[in-house]
Order: sequence, then C-alpha cells, then structure tokens
Amino acid sequence: MSITRQGLSFLAVGCGLIVVDWAVFVLLSALGMSPAWANVAGRVVGALAGFAANGGITFRQDGAPKYGTRRFARYVVVWTGLTLLSTGLVTMLADHLNLQAAWLAKPVVEAGLAVVSFFISRHWVYV
Repeated sequence: MSITRQGLSFLAVGCGLIVVDWAVFVLLSALGMSPAWANVAGRVVGALAGFAANGGITFRQDGAPKYGTRRFARYVVVWTGLTLLSTGLVTMLADHLNLQAAWLAKPVVEAGLAVVSFFISRHWVYV
C-alpha cells in the first residue's frame, strides 16, 4: 500500500475526527464539565469513528477492511497513551492560561498526536 494514499486518507479522516472531538470537548467544557473529562469524552467519540474509518478506508487491503479484536486491542493501547498525553496538555493549558486557550490549542495538540498515531497505526495497529 502506498504511504501517500494512506497518509492522504488518514489526513482526510483525521480532519473530520478532530472537528468532532473538538466540538464535543468545547460543548462539554462550556457546560461546566472539567476540561480533563471533556477531553476524554471528545476523544472517545472520535476513537469509535476513527477505528471504523481507518480500518475500513485508510488501511484496507485488497478491498477488505482491517478490523478484528487484535487490531482493536492494539488501537485501544495506542488511544489510551495518546489520550493521556492530550488530556495532560489540554488540562495544563486550561489550568495555567484559561479554558478558551485550551479550546484553541486542542486542534493543534490533536494534529501533532495524529502524526504519531498514523505511523503507529500503519506499522502496528492495522497490520
């Protein structure tokens, strides 16, 4: 599979997921939920769609999607680690600056983590 095709597909899927994740984060934190829990909630929503979309579109092979319990377990391991990083960064920004700064920074944080996620997904999760 071409890394270019996979990268472009991952980028397209990821942009949509970042918007959904960010919207859930902003909505829940604006309603009073702690930034940490709002971030986790946003990432859960994005993760459910992300596993399906990337397994079915980005990393599919020979027309067949790549799902399965082993891949999902690996996905959960990666998601957990990246969620801990994301939540730590977003919470730190909210605590040290303000909630609006965290809202603005979250897409940048998630885009950076997406680069890491792509390579881990390509070489470990969806193999």
